[in-house]
Amino acid sequence: MSSYEVVEIKAFVPAKNFELCKNFYSEIGFELKWSDGDLAYFAADNSSFFLQNHYVKEHADNFMMHVLVSNADDWWSRIKVSNVIEKYGVSLGDPEDREWGIRDFTLIDPTGVLWRIGNNISKK
Repeated sequence: MSSYEVVEIKAFVPAKNFELCKNFYSEIGFELKWSDGDLAYFAADNSSFFLQNHYVKEHADNFMMHVLVSNADDWWSRIKVSNVIEKYGVSLGDPEDREWGIRDFTLIDPTGVLWRIGNNISKK
């Protein structure tokens, strides 16, 4: 292993309502590993991110996360039946095959952060 090897990169996702967003992410399948009043650490399998108790509308409205999963349709179904759409007033798009070789769907969290959750497919 070289001393220049990148081990991990984590994003700091903004939260307008920190407690609400912590609940939201827990309900859609991320595990809350640690939290204090300003920061929460979430993980799913080998991926993770920080949720921060910080909100700037312009930043949140332009923030996007991409999650590569083994099966986007399964994730979509789990989110759809979880009742988070109604409970949190968030937006869930339908899964679609993209010309760049991803089948994905969009999910906008309670803060306005856009998530794209998808799996690789053959390019069109």
